[in-house]
Amino acid sequence: MKKGLLILAGAPLGNSRDLSLRVRDLLGEVDLIAAEDTRRLLRLCSDLEISLSAPVVSFFAGNETQRTPELISALLQGKTVLVITDAGMPGISDPGYLIVRATLDANIEIEVVPGPSAASTALLLSGLPMERYIFDGFPPRTQQARQNYFETIKAESRTVVLFEAPHRIRETLADAIGILGGQRLGAVCREMTKTHEEIVRGSLTELETWANSKEMLGEITLVIAGPNSGEISELTPLQIAVKVKELEGVGATRQEAVAQIATEFGLRKRAIFDALVASKIGQ
Repeated sequence: MKKGLLILAGAPLGNSRDLSLRVRDLLGEVDLIAAEDTRRLLRLCSDLEISLSAPVVSFFAGNETQRTPELISALLQGKTVLVITDAGMPGISDPGYLIVRATLDANIEIEVVPGPSAASTALLLSGLPMERYIFDGFPPRTQQARQNYFETIKAESRTVVLFEAPHRIRETLADAIGILGGQRLGAVCREMTKTHEEIVRGSLTELETWANSKEMLGEITLVIAGPNSGEISELTPLQIAVKVKELEGVGATRQEAVAQIATEFGLRKRAIFDALVASKIGQ
């Protein structure tokens, strides 16, 4: 028996008209549809007047492990299975990896229909450097783990894109400031492509002030620039050395002064010591 085909399709972030023509056609042609939220898919199809050709089953984080063998069974029977998430592409902080891996292990063909991406959309809206970036999904939920995470990206020169839940964005910004420094540039992109889309750009301190001023609702993407972007790169070795001496003048040790400046300006400690040598202050 000829094996089937797994299709991974992109879904709109919020504006239903962003669903591609190709996906609209496929929804009326495939044999089985696996949707992260069946009700949301049915509502989307109703809004766009799309007639579904196949049964729709749920496929979300809570049942991905159990559902994957069922989908593989359908594929082995020669059926065409379409996987679609609530928003964006399958597998990107959403179910998808397990079915892709299992499909490849079964030597079944995979096809991808590109679609909207919250990470790339937020990157474009952020106004931050976009030539090189990393996407890290959701940061850890607990404070200590989150702080440890920010330590790992403190010296990351590429722009970092993260997803975050609205009820955790304030804590995440506070932890980012504590590790990366309040002057680090960033952007919060909320409810992208929807009626109440909101993009806030500025330093992490400014973003925290904004977040604390209102109720947080909706999908949020946080974009953080590398330490060499914006104001941080403006500091010359002499300016860095002067700041070290100012802190030492009020009682801080050399190590304490370097640690404080590293946190405040998002600099590596080694770079601060190099600046002291280059400026010949404090020798």
